Amino acid sequence: MAEWDVFEVLEPASQRIPLVFNSPHSGRYYPQSFLDQSRLDAHSIRRSEDHFVDELFQSATLIGAPLLRAHFPRAFLDVNREPYELDPRMFEGVLPPHANISSMRVAGGLGTVPRLVAENMEIYRSRVPVEEALARIESIYKPYHATLRKLIARTHVQFGMAVLIDCHSMPGNVHLAGSGQRPDFIIGDRYGTSAAAELSRFAVELLEELGYAVTRNKPYAGGFITEHYGRPTRGLHALQIEINRSLYVDEATLVKKPGFAALATDLATFVTGLARHVEDYGAYLPLAAE
Repeated sequence: MAEWDVFEVLEPASQRIPLVFNSPHSGRYYPQSFLDQSRLDAHSIRRSEDHFVDELFQSATLIGAPLLRAHFPRAFLDVNREPYELDPRMFEGVLPPHANISSMRVAGGLGTVPRLVAENMEIYRSRVPVEEALARIESIYKPYHATLRKLIARTHVQFGMAVLIDCHSMPGNVHLAGSGQRPDFIIGDRYGTSAAAELSRFAVELLEELGYAVTRNKPYAGGFITEHYGRPTRGLHALQIEINRSLYVDEATLVKKPGFAALATDLATFVTGLARHVEDYGAYLPLAAE
């Protein structure tokens, strides 16, 4: 189905650290056929993107870790979902019996093939043929996850452990419930189940030392990818990192702010520090998380 390079792996000259980076929502290539199906203009449909997150973390390859990045947009297909979280109201035809039609994400319009972009804006003019949705899953979702699994497995074999960093962004107006605090970063570990607690705490501390306001698991604890790949008792750790977009992009124009380069430099420092910590203290990381 896909007629463009739907994703790519940016490889280091040699992998020197047991980290794997993933940017599943920064894709910004919108097929014309998809735009023709949408009721949204070319700017509004981009509201669900994790704008430029793949570029912010591109230094990971220089430090010695691979980076998997999507070119397809999240509005087209969301790989941070189960493979068949699908809303029957969206489609023309009958969904397969194994489809999960009742998850909270489906109810919110944010399934594997989303119904909405941010701010509850409907994507499609009319129902989508069910065959098209299933083709996206077969030709993009499954190969994407197969590639991510291979990167993690390769890292685990080489180093005896692997740490997945799932890279995302959040709207600038996100704040903690019951307070006016607007975090710059959120580290998610599925409430201690997807990574060793010490690793999560250290990630928070690194970012705080760089001068940022950081929270853990609130309001974002991690999605399907973090939950699915994090197996700390087996030496497989997964952290989700959310970056406040107001730090680096004008959310109205989607133009990078002058602080973009400084943030990318800070993230390179963060990656280096996290890698050093994992290498120095890797012996305890396979232990069960809190």
